[in-house]
Amino acid sequence: MTFFGSDATDGLDADFDGDLESGDSTFQLFSFRNLINFLLGFSWTGISFYNSINPMLLIFLSIAIGSLFVYMFFAIIRELQKLAEDNSFDYVETINKSADVYLTIPANKTGKGKILVSIRGSMRELDAMTENENRIPSGAVVKIVRILNENILLVETL
Repeated sequence: MTFFGSDATDGLDADFDGDLESGDSTFQLFSFRNLINFLLGFSWTGISFYNSINPMLLIFLSIAIGSLFVYMFFAIIRELQKLAEDNSFDYVETINKSADVYLTIPANKTGKGKILVSIRGSMRELDAMTENENRIPSGAVVKIVRILNENILLVETL
């Protein structure tokens, strides 16, 4: 189970004060999981070839296979992390997109209305204002021009 990454921890427990958690890498070479992976490859190589080859060659081969198991674990986890997806929403993604007016938008930035816009396959209901002389009624299609106050969209009719 540890070889396939089901272990919950990936760090060292130390008896001294030191910051072992703040590294740039998500992997730690000297961890309990990597020790188990190394010993798994080392021991099964030793057991499998015990009567077949010279003991000195067996030690070097076992160390190499144990190190290969640790490398394989890193390679598998690195490939699995590529599957991660960031679904956090950013208002910048809405610029130049078209949207449907959900609640009427008052004219000349006198109030806020609501629009529905599709971002990466999900519909978002966002606050919107317009600089137009006329209000924009519900059901109209608008284009998002820019962002005001970090969370209010400025729109214009199409």
